[in-house]
Parts: sequence; structure tokens; C-alpha cells
Amino acid sequence: MPDTWKLEDKTFTKFILNDDIQAKICELSDRINTELAGKKPLFVVVLNGAFIFASDLLKRVTIDCEITFVKLSSYQGTMSTGVVQQIIGLDRDIKGRTIVIIEDIVDTGLTLERFREVLAQMEPAEVKVATCLLKPDAFKNKFPIDYQCFSIPNEFVVGYGLDYDGLGRNSSDIYKILEA
Repeated sequence: MPDTWKLEDKTFTKFILNDDIQAKICELSDRINTELAGKKPLFVVVLNGAFIFASDLLKRVTIDCEITFVKLSSYQGTMSTGVVQQIIGLDRDIKGRTIVIIEDIVDTGLTLERFREVLAQMEPAEVKVATCLLKPDAFKNKFPIDYQCFSIPNEFVVGYGLDYDGLGRNSSDIYKILEA
């Protein structure tokens, strides 16, 4: 991919290279394999954005586990709408289970907070969060982010599963916006 990438009316510049992403994923999967050994966690992948990160991460998770998917949405363009829509829900009983939510990016944490509330009603033993990217300056919640690859500034990013109005997910690298 080029150093800059134009998607619709926005221009993005290369920010995090895939080699760096893969190195962090190796570290993260080692931690997960150690910390969750014997717990047989259920990984809940948040679509659409987390599919590439989840695929790379879960190929390196060697403990017994299960994987399922949910589709949540709160974005329109480059801004969070603040309204969470659960489009596809969980299809199994999670009572007493260790749940690991896999996200592509956590910024305000509003979507994740709402989803954690839904999960809490289903009585899991514990809920953990794994994300490729965290925007600590935008994060407005107190729950822990248990596993993360990168902390980034509060800038809009695309690539590696992240999109701008549906475009840009197909890059192996992550790009940040040049102008908002």
C-alpha cells in the first residue's frame, strides 16, 4: 500500500506497519495463553472491524477456547453517534464463562460499556477486553482494557479492519487521517 491513501474525501498517511502489529499480537497471545490457561474462554469478536485483528490473534491462541461473533455499531463517518445498535447477538449461554471481547479499537468506550452491560445480565464469570488500538485520551470509562496492542492519539484511523464509511478495511497497515 502507498504511504498516503485517499478514501472518498479524506486522505490518510501510513501510521502503524503490519510487522509492528504482528509483533504486538505475538506478545498479546502469549499473555492470553498464560493468563487464561485452563479457563476455556469464549472469544466474542465484534464485527465488522475486529475480524482481521481477531483472525491474527486467535491463530496464535493455543489454549482451548470457543469463538463467536457479534455486530455492534455506533459510528457514522468519522464520529461516534453515541447510539449503540446490537445487530447480531450472542447465540449461546455464557453463564459462568470467561468472556474475552475482541475489539479493533476502543476510543470513548461507550459501545463497549453498553455491550458489557448486556453481557453482565447473562452472568459470565468474568469479562475481559482485548483490542488492537486504544485511544486513552478519548476513553471515558473506568472498566479495564485487559489486552491491547497499541495506545494511539485521539485521531481517526483506517486499515487493518478499520474503515471510513465502509472503505479502507483491506489494508494490512494502519493509516491515520491527515485532515479531519
